[in-house]
Formats: sequence, C-alpha cells, structure tokens
Amino acid sequence: MMFSRFSAFAVSALLAAATTSVVANDPTNQCTTGEVQCCNSLEPGNSTIVDSLLSLLGVVIDDVEGLVGITCTPISILGFGQGSCNEQPVCCSNNSFNGIIAIGCVPININL
Repeated sequence: MMFSRFSAFAVSALLAAATTSVVANDPTNQCTTGEVQCCNSLEPGNSTIVDSLLSLLGVVIDDVEGLVGITCTPISILGFGQGSCNEQPVCCSNNSFNGIIAIGCVPININL
C-alpha cells in the first residue's frame, strides 16, 4: 500500500516537472535598439533603391549593412488600429530619418 502511494506521488511529480508552460513572447524584448517598426518594404543595404533614397535625403553612410526599412511607422505591441502591421515587423538600429528610412533592420516575430 505504501509503495502504491509513493508510486502515485512519484508519477505525479514527474508529470508536473515534465509539463512545459507556454510563455507569450514579448516583442519589446526582441527590440533593444528602439521601437518595433512596421516598414512598407525591406531592402538590402547595398541596393540601388537604398542608395537613391539616401542620396535624395542627403545622407552619407558608408557601407550600409543589413536591411533597410522604407516608410516605417512604430507599431503597438497589441497591433490594434493604426498600430497594426500588414508587412514584416522589424527592429531597426537607426530610425532617425522621420520614418522615411530606417537602417540596420532585423525582422522580428510578434505573434503572441
């Protein structure tokens, strides 16, 4: 009788330890360089489109690496209303061009 109680307890403890909990992924944790952005398009930093935009803006940046977001806006974490994003959400390291372009972008996952 004692063995069956111990076995039942051991199995219960093992099941409790083996159960994984699902944690919602907070997109702000993925973006340590600023706000999560929604860009209408993402282009490689060495593309002619990016070169043309930088030239029009009078911005001189040598060797733009990574992705560049074009026409970007901040999005809310919940994605409601104006803050929703129909394109790929990104985190960019340089958003100082009034949303026209954002440099150093990395796509992130905000599916909760």
